[in-house]
Parts: sequence; structure tokens; C-alpha cells
Amino acid sequence: MPRPLRFVLPGHTLHVIQRGNNRAACFVDDEDRERYLAALLRASDRARCAIHAYVLMSNHTHLLVTPADACAPARMMQSLGRTYVRRFNWRHGRTGTLWEGRYRSGLIDSERYFLACSRYIEMNPVRAGIVNDPGAYRWSSFRSNAQGEFDALVRRHPVYLALGREGAVRRDAYRKLFDAPLDNIVLDAIRRATNQGAVLGADDHPSNVERRALQA
Repeated sequence: MPRPLRFVLPGHTLHVIQRGNNRAACFVDDEDRERYLAALLRASDRARCAIHAYVLMSNHTHLLVTPADACAPARMMQSLGRTYVRRFNWRHGRTGTLWEGRYRSGLIDSERYFLACSRYIEMNPVRAGIVNDPGAYRWSSFRSNAQGEFDALVRRHPVYLALGREGAVRRDAYRKLFDAPLDNIVLDAIRRATNQGAVLGADDHPSNVERRALQA
């Protein structure tokens, strides 16, 4: 069976998910998480992928990424996989694959979904019952986007910057988005688009965007 096509357009944001093989842990301790983020920073810079939001869960990761070209996400994830998996296996005395096949991604066509996806990603630890507040979880971009904590990995998206002229105003507006939970319809749309490699947005008519992505 042929692999499903991924829709990637330069300058258009992707929601990327990568899961541990058989849902097994891909991070054993904080050193693993620190090494993953360091490897992701190098890989994203080299591949020219801007990371806007992320979260590291025990057995999977979420990234919100804008690539400079159509091949950039694949280059980034391949480089990240080689570097991190080799080190992870060495540290923990294991061999073989760590990830569950290929990463999954969904193209975000509509600007109205960018902030929803960012919230979806950073609220993962809360939905999982790990913390009660996203700011209490160390391994996500929330503290950078909402609280101004320095994070070398995070690059600001134009939609985020449009929340206010000043950083404090933007952060306050961003935090207020978390006062209400995401609608279940939006949650389902984000999950479906990413798991199916489809387009999220485009006024629910993605065919034109998909054709452009196939031609890119």
C-alpha cells in the first residue's frame, strides 16, 4: 500500500505529531527531554523550519512548524530522528526503532486555526491530567508564548505577533485564550486533520489547498 501523501506548502504552518513505537515512552527522564530539544533546535535551524509551539509528552511529541520549503519538515524530522534515537538507545542500552513509523502532519490553511492548534498543543499536559495549569509543565512552549520565558526554540508567528504591538500585551492576550477550553468540534478537527494528513481550515473546503501542496 502506498504511503499517504503529506500536504506541505512553503510558508504554511503544519501540526506535526510523532509517537513512540507501540505507544512506548520516548523520554525516560529530563536528560532525554533536554537532549531532544537541543537536537530539535539544531535540526530545525538547518532545515529552515520555524517552531512556534511544542510539547513533549511521555510517549509522543507535538510541534507547530512553518517550513521554508516543501522538503524542510522531512529533513528536520530525519535529522532529529538520527541524532536523538542514536543517543537515546546508547543511554538506555537498547536497539532498534523508537518511533511509530513516519511522523504525522496536517497543514493549517486558515489563520483562525493557528492559535487553536497552539493552545491544543500546550494544553496536552492538562488534558492528560499531569498538571492543572499549562504553565506548571516545563516541557512545552507555553512559558515562552504566554509568560515571556526565553526559549531558543520558539519563533513567533505573524498571527501571534498580531495579538498586540508590545510583548506584554501579546502575552496577556495569549494567556486569555486559555481561559476557556477548546470546543470539541475544533479538537476533533485538529486531530482528524493531523492523523489523516489533511488540511485544517480552508473554510472546510481543502481541495484547492491540497492541489497546491501536491504541485509544490
